[in-house]
Amino acid sequence: MRLLNSNKKQNLFSLGMKTLKRMAAGIGTGSKKRRMQRAQKTKLIALKSYEEEAMKFDRLYERLKIDEGCKFEIYDDHLGYKTFGIGHLVKETDEEHGWPCGTPITEERVMQCFREDTQIAIRECYALYGESYFEDFPEEVQEVLVNMMFNLGRPRLSKFKNMRAALNIGDWKLAAIEGRDSLWYRQVTNRAERLMSRLENVQS
Repeated sequence: MRLLNSNKKQNLFSLGMKTLKRMAAGIGTGSKKRRMQRAQKTKLIALKSYEEEAMKFDRLYERLKIDEGCKFEIYDDHLGYKTFGIGHLVKETDEEHGWPCGTPITEERVMQCFREDTQIAIRECYALYGESYFEDFPEEVQEVLVNMMFNLGRPRLSKFKNMRAALNIGDWKLAAIEGRDSLWYRQVTNRAERLMSRLENVQS
């Protein structure tokens, strides 16, 4: 599960399955003992990588739960759209489409939709900022941008051109200033200020 890993070299999931199988099998590594040692080391690295990604996901979940709220039932958002969970807008393809407000939703379904929505937000960040730029952003910057993408969507976030220019040169304080100079900041000031405060405090 690749979430916010900015270090490609530690991301085993970027390797091909054939490569992983060869590593696990210890092909071309000499003695059986050495093959077993290498296989065990590979498993430990994979487990560590998975645990790190899971921790990042949990951290993102907790922060978005604060910013978006979390309801285990269908409700109308401030624009009158059917929503549930952590800001999940009910789509026509969702099984919940057409369900009335107040219909309960299981925690399992809420988490499933949150994972899908988070992955979409991450992919949209890669598309908007470019893979090479987004990969190199510090994890805190990545999380802030994913949070904004979750809230705004790519069409609206793409209008933050001055903020994007500041991000591209690694000026996090300027990026936060530009983020505050927006209608989004005036509309959701508490949430936006939390995010911009985190952004401006990122160490270069």
